[in-house]
Amino acid sequence: MISLSSKSFLLNTTLRTSTTILPVFPRILTNLLLSNSKRFISYSTGNGNLPDIDHKNIRIERSKNLKPPLPYKDLVFGRSFTDHMLSIEWEGTIGWSNPLIKPYGPLSLDPSSVVLHYSFECFEGMKAYKDKQGKIRLFRPDMNMKRFVKSANRIALPTFNGEELGECIKELIRVEENWIPQERGYSLYIRPTLIGTQAFLGVGPTSNALLFVICCPVGPYYKTGFNAVKLLATTENVRAWPGGTGDAKIGGNYSPCVKPQIEAAAKGYQQNLWLFGEDDEVTEVGTMNCFVYLKNEHGETELVTPPLDGTILAGVTRDSILSLARSWNEYKVSERKITMHEIIKASEEGRLLEMFGAGTACIVSPIKEIRYRNLDIKVPLDPKDPSNNAGPITKKFADVLMGIQYGEISHEWSVIVDK
Repeated sequence: MISLSSKSFLLNTTLRTSTTILPVFPRILTNLLLSNSKRFISYSTGNGNLPDIDHKNIRIERSKNLKPPLPYKDLVFGRSFTDHMLSIEWEGTIGWSNPLIKPYGPLSLDPSSVVLHYSFECFEGMKAYKDKQGKIRLFRPDMNMKRFVKSANRIALPTFNGEELGECIKELIRVEENWIPQERGYSLYIRPTLIGTQAFLGVGPTSNALLFVICCPVGPYYKTGFNAVKLLATTENVRAWPGGTGDAKIGGNYSPCVKPQIEAAAKGYQQNLWLFGEDDEVTEVGTMNCFVYLKNEHGETELVTPPLDGTILAGVTRDSILSLARSWNEYKVSERKITMHEIIKASEEGRLLEMFGAGTACIVSPIKEIRYRNLDIKVPLDPKDPSNNAGPITKKFADVLMGIQYGEISHEWSVIVDK
């Protein structure tokens, strides 16, 4: 298999086709790979002056069969979808087409489309909220767009102007305003997705792609308040590794995690705690970033999360928690390596204070127990009230972040979508 991951390799192989590649691959396959590679390099490096996404060219085709929004009590994450979707096509010699908002419906793909065979797919997860005055708000959408572009670039999908896509998403939200619940804890989940659509069974950059955005009304992650979870520390399976794609939001990172999740659930655990390396470094909790709140060996109160070393997804909620904690200046805040040995030692010495996961869907998810090898590690929750399912630090982050998201706390992270 030929790797087409670097520009220098692609340019060099273009010069060596007569002696190196052609004897190995059929001529037609080689020519197609090189042609796609040239088009991808030309577009991704800004050569060719091909059209980028432009929200001013957006066109709207409204559905003639509008559905009634579901009652709040019936909202289940990822089950019901709004009336419209955003669609933008890309072709390597043409660039990005004009954005189109159209009725929600099935996609038409050739069975040989590269997304179906080689996982050329990346996505984002974000939410729209309504405040008490009925204003629509987004939470740090610029970060989602930057990460979306980064993920696309990592797997050789076409990149784009994230600000322009953000404006297109705002227009979609305006069209779907009636689907945004107006109650605290409820929101409209937004899923931008980019896939390679070229009909081709060769492994190389795609010449065609489709960017689409769908929306789903959702209720509170915890309908009865916080529910602290139990984790099974996974030592046999690895979520990500240095030099891999753990820092990109691509579909290929998620399906391999399902089987370990099923196995953990069968043993009574809600999530996996993903570990890495000989030292069993803590990485992520299920599909969330992980935070540990403890007294370190120097007697300092410290909030720790693993560093962005290429194996960790740069979560928007993660960054928000770190920024808030640093602005409060109440304890040490660290992005550093933390191992199970350090957590066990802190627990045995009474220095482990709280642990939680963080992500868009749940904001924060308190952790109450970890099963590591043959050891059960109890994680404290609220020492003042044993009936609480979340510790004071975990709850504070949840309350402040939700306050910002719903406009109850004035903050630059909450972006109002003008009607």
